[in-house]
Amino acid sequence: MFRNVKELIEITEKENIAISEAMIRQEMDVQDKTREEIIGLMERNLQVMEKAVEDGLKGVKSHSGLTGGDAVLLQKYMDERDTLSGHLLLDAVSKAVATNEVNAAMGTICATPTAGSAGCVPGALFAVKAKLDPTREQMINFLFTSGAFGYVVANNAFISGAAGGCQAEVGSAAAMASAAVVEMAGGSPSQSAEAFAITLKNMLGLVCDPVAGLVEVPCVKRNAAGASNAIVSADMALAGITSRIPCDEVIGAMYRIGQSMPTALKETAEGGLAATPTGKALAAKIYGISTEKE
Repeated sequence: MFRNVKELIEITEKENIAISEAMIRQEMDVQDKTREEIIGLMERNLQVMEKAVEDGLKGVKSHSGLTGGDAVLLQKYMDERDTLSGHLLLDAVSKAVATNEVNAAMGTICATPTAGSAGCVPGALFAVKAKLDPTREQMINFLFTSGAFGYVVANNAFISGAAGGCQAEVGSAAAMASAAVVEMAGGSPSQSAEAFAITLKNMLGLVCDPVAGLVEVPCVKRNAAGASNAIVSADMALAGITSRIPCDEVIGAMYRIGQSMPTALKETAEGGLAATPTGKALAAKIYGISTEKE
């Protein structure tokens, strides 16, 4: 078993296996299930992700009215315009947004690692799918690779906004996606670790400040930024760029930053964007009450 990224990479190099294979073996051991059972469970997760993206791209609206329809706008923009960001990057963004819009509309998503950060992994996966043309097995392996890094973060830091801010949610999710993109693109396990580190470094200190306490604003658009961060960081790692700070130390830094974050910036809706005049007005409109103290 591995406890941190260093041990994970050592296992892959010693046994000459991919990160996804190391995670499959660990899950077989931890859950006491066969390979077929473990892969079957991940196949189910993949199916849920596919359906969420499909539904989101058809157009959904949340019950609060705060979010919905942006994934459709992005796809329309990509079809009609010569975009600045490029098709693959915006495709990842639109599919990340689609997933989180489905979540906000009370649809079914796969938490990766949380519901509020559920768009980064599928956004990146289904965007690179069109370019890399992976097999079904490779797509499932993508999720195992993501899970391996999520496992490390969950056991050495935190993955919830309430515990460590949005850096722990979207930051972790984006980094997980980036590591998996690298493996799918043919990169080495060590390059996956570099991509993870680069991505998470770019999102350190990100606060969790949901307007009206709902996982919509700014969460949906943060998943968009996370998915794009994942793709760019994967390219950087594949180019041979490394993180000067080792992956495990980046995770440790995220943990310490989260510990020092004020409670108002950790999913309480008491600070950040939630505490802006517009944020308070939206909360009052949704709940029909004033958010100002008497």
